[in-house]
This record gives sequence, structure tokens and C-alpha cells, in this order.
Amino acid sequence: MSTANPPRMDRAAFEGAAPQAVAALVALGQAVAESGLDRQLTELLKIRVSQINGCAFCLQYHLNLARRLAVPAAKLDLLATWAEAGIYSARECAALAWAEALSHMATRPVDDAVHAELTRHFSPREVAHLTAAIANIQAWNRIAGALRFAPPIPVESLARQPAP
Repeated sequence: MSTANPPRMDRAAFEGAAPQAVAALVALGQAVAESGLDRQLTELLKIRVSQINGCAFCLQYHLNLARRLAVPAAKLDLLATWAEAGIYSARECAALAWAEALSHMATRPVDDAVHAELTRHFSPREVAHLTAAIANIQAWNRIAGALRFAPPIPVESLARQPAP
């Protein structure tokens, strides 16, 4: 990280200062993880939202998780241009469009066509959990981005570990 933008608080200090907030966010993440949604898909969503929000910590953290889950490298490499890449399934595209729509809610309304496409590919229960996953990463982006948490070590730098 550039010395021009030093961390305002590190992750451990935040967790120590706001343990109940961290526990609530972790519980929401756990509910999504236990929902049955494909973990590769939810990691793609978290990465894309973190790209949009410019959160280096969350971007690297979820890239590390995606690599451990064996998300194809091409899908990670082309995620910023997913709509033009031609390598994502219709289901993935619908979820990514939903993630982008929710990420831009402050400046434009969520289009009914985006929601309609989402519901063509996902059940109401899945839509609820996808929406919760997106809301959760949005919250983490605002915390980690605003406090400038230092990004974790890239997974390529770590010894290979089995996926959780």
C-alpha cells in the first residue's frame, strides 16, 4: 500500500473495537454460505462488487478465496468486463447484473428487467440470499475501504492449502 494512503485502522483493531458488528456481519456471511448457493458464484459477486467499490482489502481477500475454490482463472481475469467476456453462464450473468444494479442504487434505480432476468434463473430463496451476500460485501467494502485495511497476502504467495 502506498504511504500516501496509510491504513486508518487495521482489521484486528477494528475487530477489537467493534466485535458485535463483526459478529453480525460474519453471521450474515455464514447464513449465505449455508444457503446452498454456489460458493464460486458468491465469490464472483463479492469480487465484482469490491472492484466497483474500490476496496483493495476485500478484492484481494475474495480473490484468495475464489482461487482456493478453483474458480477458473479466466473468470477472475475477465470479471471487470463480464458482460462482454462471453465466458459466464446466463445464471452468472444474471447474478452479476443484479450485483452491479445494487452497487449503483445511489445513482440509478434498480431496473425491473435486471430483476426479471434474475428471477428467471434463481428461486425467491436464492434471490434473497444473493441480495444478502451483495449487501454484506457492500458493508465490508465500506468498512475496509474507508479504514484502508491493508490487503491480505495474495494466495499465490501462500503455500497451497485445501479449500475450506
